[in-house]
Amino acid sequence: MATQGDDQDQALSNELDFIAATKEQLMSMEQERLRKDSIRDMDFILDIPLEVSVELGRTKMLINDLLQLGQGSVIELSKLAGEPLEILVNRKLVARGEVVVVNEKFGVRLTDVISPMERIKQLA
Repeated sequence: MATQGDDQDQALSNELDFIAATKEQLMSMEQERLRKDSIRDMDFILDIPLEVSVELGRTKMLINDLLQLGQGSVIELSKLAGEPLEILVNRKLVARGEVVVVNEKFGVRLTDVISPMERIKQLA
């Protein structure tokens, strides 16, 4: 025979189960809201235009030498043939790569991506 104490214990247990289930639902709903917010935030970031450039090498020239250039002129660069190209995003180094030809167009194959920590150090 069930006693009043057993009934109260059962009612308390049922109430605790309901509270736990409600808490779990609320946490799940909050996680879903945060996920949607982060996707919305990411969508905003994805629309920001960036300047991507690939650098073969550099050189310094006098204006007079620059004015002497014509078709067929050769400009000596600071890098040797075969050295990796530098891929810059907003003038910050993010990767190195090599030239490839795809469907008769030039492209760049990334061979080394700069670690996030190194990229952060560049910002300072």
